[in-house]
Amino acid sequence: MQKIKVAIIGASGYTGLELIKLILNHPIFEISYLATSQGESRADVLHPALKSVCEMEVKKVDFDAIAKEASLAFLALPHKSAMEVAKELLARDIKVVDLSADYRLDLEVYEQNYCEHIDKENLSHSIYGLIEFYKEKIKNAKLVASPGCYPTATLLGLLPFVPYLQENTPIFIDAKSGVSGAGKKLTHNNSFVTINENIFAYNPLKHRHAPEIKEKISKLYNKEFEINFVPHLIPTTRGELVSVYASLEQDINPLEVLQEFYKDSKFIRIRENPVDIKSVSGTHFCDIFAAKNDSSLFISSAIDNLLRGAASQALVAANLMCGLDEDVGVPTLAYVP
Repeated sequence: MQKIKVAIIGASGYTGLELIKLILNHPIFEISYLATSQGESRADVLHPALKSVCEMEVKKVDFDAIAKEASLAFLALPHKSAMEVAKELLARDIKVVDLSADYRLDLEVYEQNYCEHIDKENLSHSIYGLIEFYKEKIKNAKLVASPGCYPTATLLGLLPFVPYLQENTPIFIDAKSGVSGAGKKLTHNNSFVTINENIFAYNPLKHRHAPEIKEKISKLYNKEFEINFVPHLIPTTRGELVSVYASLEQDINPLEVLQEFYKDSKFIRIRENPVDIKSVSGTHFCDIFAAKNDSSLFISSAIDNLLRGAASQALVAANLMCGLDEDVGVPTLAYVP
């Protein structure tokens, strides 16, 4: 099969590195353009791990040059910057997988939680990139808004149970992520002295992913819930564990619900015991466990935040957009330190 040339814009971050590694091992996709807002460089200078593996030039964003060299682009950029780039690429008929929040939400919800949106037309046509729920729409999409790690792990665990929950009751989400989820920019929270041998919540009940989770539940099931979302940083490099607490309105067997719901899903593993992050590290898998006590429901899901929560989920979306099988080039062998 003829190679499909792709661009990675935002190649300097942790997700950018994961995308580069995935595409280098992909049998069909080929990196034709690397770009960063930080100026010109080389891939192995930005990421020393790529020495003798990928020493491509990393350029400034040139939309016409990208249009000549790629038919699809991954955007690993911050919100606001991503929509500025996506708008130009889409105008040049380049398919886009955006890993920022810029195209994930309805306009009103986005502007309440982020900033004014400058690309309302494309926002109205974007497809949410949660693969198990939007696969058929993604196949025909020109723009996919790939969910971040917290909404991915939460929604994959929670959505199968929404029909059985008491509507208008609180849902509590306790989410814990490795420090790579905070990005490369150094802050007090992600400095070694702060995070080493430590764990703490940040933005409790005010995090911007709560409205995203609430919106997706409402869109898929037309049900409303109070979402109480509390993220934590833990002293690991990668990995994410999400615990969800909700109230049932009918008696169910939680594991049977999950097994039936995901019976045709290649990358969802239903566990009979509580999940852990080491078992999914380095893979695209999402592991899910659930149990109940009378009307109280407990759900636990685990993903690799840099892969299933970012790069590999974007890769699967790109596969589908380009007419490929979803599992082409997707990592499945767990990393064992």
